[in-house]
Amino acid sequence: MAEKPSPPHLFADVLARVHAVCGALAAEGGWPPNTDLSRIVVEPPRDSSHGDMATNAAMVLAKDAKAKPRDLADKIAEKLRRDEMIASVDVAGPGFINLTLQPSAWTGELRTMLREGAGYGNSTIGASERVNVEYVSANPTGPMHVGHCRGAVFGDALASLLQFGGFDVTREYYINDAGAQVDVLARSAYLRYREALGEDIGNIPEGLYPGDYLKPVGEALAKEHGDTLKAMREGVWLPIVRDRAIAMMMEEIKGDLAALHIKHDVFFSERSLLEGGNNRVSETIDYLRSKGDVYEGRLPPPKGGPVEDYEDREQTLFRATAYGDDVDRPLLKSDGSYTYFASDIAYHKNKFDRGFRNLVDVWGADHGGYIKRVHAAIKAVTSGEATLDVKIVQLVRLLRNGEPVKMSKRSGDFVTLREVVDEVGSDAVRFMMLFRKNDAVLDFDLAKVLEQSKDNPVFYVQYGHARGHSIFRNAREVIPDLPEETAARAAYLAGAPVEKLVDPAELDLLRRLALYPRTVEAAAVAHEPHRIAFYLYDLASEFHALWTKGRDLPHLRFIINDHAEITRARLAMVQGVVSVLASGLAILGVHAPTEMR
Repeated sequence: MAEKPSPPHLFADVLARVHAVCGALAAEGGWPPNTDLSRIVVEPPRDSSHGDMATNAAMVLAKDAKAKPRDLADKIAEKLRRDEMIASVDVAGPGFINLTLQPSAWTGELRTMLREGAGYGNSTIGASERVNVEYVSANPTGPMHVGHCRGAVFGDALASLLQFGGFDVTREYYINDAGAQVDVLARSAYLRYREALGEDIGNIPEGLYPGDYLKPVGEALAKEHGDTLKAMREGVWLPIVRDRAIAMMMEEIKGDLAALHIKHDVFFSERSLLEGGNNRVSETIDYLRSKGDVYEGRLPPPKGGPVEDYEDREQTLFRATAYGDDVDRPLLKSDGSYTYFASDIAYHKNKFDRGFRNLVDVWGADHGGYIKRVHAAIKAVTSGEATLDVKIVQLVRLLRNGEPVKMSKRSGDFVTLREVVDEVGSDAVRFMMLFRKNDAVLDFDLAKVLEQSKDNPVFYVQYGHARGHSIFRNAREVIPDLPEETAARAAYLAGAPVEKLVDPAELDLLRRLALYPRTVEAAAVAHEPHRIAFYLYDLASEFHALWTKGRDLPHLRFIINDHAEITRARLAMVQGVVSVLASGLAILGVHAPTEMR
């Protein structure tokens, strides 16, 4: 016998009911057959006093119905009032429809949560569509710093969120192992090699990487090659040193990422576009030329200031302005080498050729001016078949008790990611990097994230999960057969008399829980994992507030010794809270502890 599909979450259920009503009105009124019901949304009203849910159905369908929005809203409301799940319907303003649900709708959703367990909130909105999320992609020229950390956490949480939303996600890291910066790395490592052989190298020259992190590279080169590299000219030793330095830097970067529990599926080498017998950059330029998107010409002088890649000469240009950019872009430098942009076009075409039509790039704040040209390039090389969403991650200001943190001795000019993780732990780093929208500057105070208070969001959310498990441990005095294992406990509590949850504060908590699937879907579509962090903090806050209320009002306590039935009902609610907290924390890559000391 086929397994019965899970019921839609509550917001999706109400949306389906609104669709059914509008479909019936369309049939009665002879609306156009192509009337698009997908424009209808059901969401929480901005003001909770207006009800539980609101829909824009009348506003978006008025034109098809050839009716005033307010008049159409009255017709929709009349039909919705016949629905046994809906307690009341009000029409507001020019045609918004506010719905208040029966309490049984919320307790019924709690039963759904308990039945689905860890799967509650899982969505099929992604329809298994393949998505490539490229994030971190830090140059392999040194250890990761705290600025890289934010992009790493954001990208990883976004990938998990998209997976939870039903997308087929590939996590990718683009290794910038071609170009001038890795040659600088090699020359810097060569100095450390000479130092490892006992030579006094003095101060590191301007323009080279000064940090101590290259000393192990120098030592490894000395051990492997002795003093033979010193007898070679630069053109011979440089690729040897460069390859060894890049390999060791990438191992260090992967170790830094592992400290944050981040693991990529693909590490894509920029050099692979140029080497191995297939010059993908040249092929891409030829492809664009065949479409008329590459030409030889001169760029006009920039208006209002210098442009980093402007040269007053005849050169090979990508016709970026044909695809929405402000100016056409050079593909070759004056020395005949490719611009970084040329390699970037080839790289994104490679993603498309690998079958990805949905691309997400996570970039640092200093790359904002690069977005238009890459969008233009992707339109050109995919004939508009692929979409790119660039998420800019803003700067992190690292503080300790409100004061800026001094630079790291090891790195030379920045605080490393590993130093921060070692001091406060990966959970605090990950949650706090997501507890602010990605395009806003983040103040990260090392002292604040170790506080055990409501002002420390990661503590407050994790404490909510731990408090729930503490309640279960204490409840076994009243309900001795309460299972310890999560899935078994949820199944046991699915049969609890949850209709006894009638206090307004309890129903408010159930309303908050029921928001979770919709929050997941909205966050996944918007590529905004911070919405999950915000939601978890609000859920934990309501849970803690209800627990505190029970201290003052004994009849609202979660455990009432002589009332096993109401205790079971409230334990079912607590199970809903801990399940959703654990699920949301897992999306963010943060542990859900069962005890906190």
